[in-house]
Amino acid sequence: MDERVLIRNVQVVSPGGETRTGDVLMADGRWSFPTTTPGDCRVIGGTGMVLLPGLYDLHAHLREPGREDSETIETGVAAALAGGFTGLTAMPDTVPPVDNGGMVHSLRDIAGRTAGFSIEVAGCITRGRLGQELAEIGEMQSRGAVMITDDPEPVSNPQVLRRALQYARDLGVLVATTCDVKELSGSGAMHDGSVSYRLGLPGLHPCAEEIGIARDIRLAQSCGSRIHIRGVSTARSVETIRRYKSEGVAVTAEAFPHHLLFTDADVGEYDTSFKVKPPLRPESDRLALIQAVRDGVIDVLATDHTPHTWFEKTRDFGSAPFGMTGLETALSALHEGLIAPGRLSWETLVERFSTAPRRLLGLEVPVIQEGSAVNAVLFDPAREITFSPETLKSRSHNTPYLNRTLKGSVVWVAIGSKVMVDRLERAGD
Repeated sequence: MDERVLIRNVQVVSPGGETRTGDVLMADGRWSFPTTTPGDCRVIGGTGMVLLPGLYDLHAHLREPGREDSETIETGVAAALAGGFTGLTAMPDTVPPVDNGGMVHSLRDIAGRTAGFSIEVAGCITRGRLGQELAEIGEMQSRGAVMITDDPEPVSNPQVLRRALQYARDLGVLVATTCDVKELSGSGAMHDGSVSYRLGLPGLHPCAEEIGIARDIRLAQSCGSRIHIRGVSTARSVETIRRYKSEGVAVTAEAFPHHLLFTDADVGEYDTSFKVKPPLRPESDRLALIQAVRDGVIDVLATDHTPHTWFEKTRDFGSAPFGMTGLETALSALHEGLIAPGRLSWETLVERFSTAPRRLLGLEVPVIQEGSAVNAVLFDPAREITFSPETLKSRSHNTPYLNRTLKGSVVWVAIGSKVMVDRLERAGD
């Protein structure tokens, strides 16, 4: 619904401006900073709260079409809004895959009819995500695809990837790669180390990721192409990216919140909610990733929201699929785990999780400035939230935060003149 809303005494974090505390008015879909209290508006007491630009998830698996039993575009977007995201890019690993212009058009059409905000669509690098022939890259771009990726699969054939990088360079399309040498990772289920040995589980050796990253960036360098590296999880991967950036290669990289918050020890006694790929790594890698996010070697945070059904995720650890959901939990989890303890600032979070992913795709970056369009999230650091099956918006509940309570919650989300999420009590309620 359309509203005029005054948020009193709130901390405002906006790209390109200094963080400040004051009154902010939403009216006719625009921001202003009144010096006197206007009439005819709803007043929200924002003391202690933080107003942020809406987050953007560059890496979400929405499953539609083909796997609507685990997620749909409608439920995925509802989950995103609940978690403070006002934009996302849908991955192409649907059934069938998004490897042609018709599929891109179809997904954009479904989103236009069912989603609470506009979503972007990624196309495949190769036909069927099989790594053999290039997909219809030009046609997909002409129908609205904003990037190409075979995620969660790598493009194992370097000649195929090199041709894709050359073609995408000429078209101006971003290539995003998932880096994994399958001959090394094989049938691994978790990080190859002391925990996997104790549990008797086959390991995913970090070299599989690290060699894959070095190969893919070197190929992009040889073509003069942009490349985006997905799901960085090790300290050596970070150093490889840092080195190539220092050489002027147009490489960007993303990390997932779960790699900043958990380690392989959290797998505990075969807890499949922690089975992800790349796998959770040891503490030294986690700390290196946090530092890389702070200093900008990691440009983007992304959730890798990967919904699965209860039946799939309750198999034994070796048989269960990789992935956890993240759209609803990421902001609260990062607040409790990193922001509240002072290990990550709100300004860095906004840059990595709102500004940088949109800038990478050439999308409009939301700001909270006089006259700018409203696209924002109100976050209450003191409010607790419990992620229960009854409250989660996603169709899938494969999250390590299921039935856990975190401190810090999204309480209000607005886009334009519409309030999309409202968890605040109104006067008289």
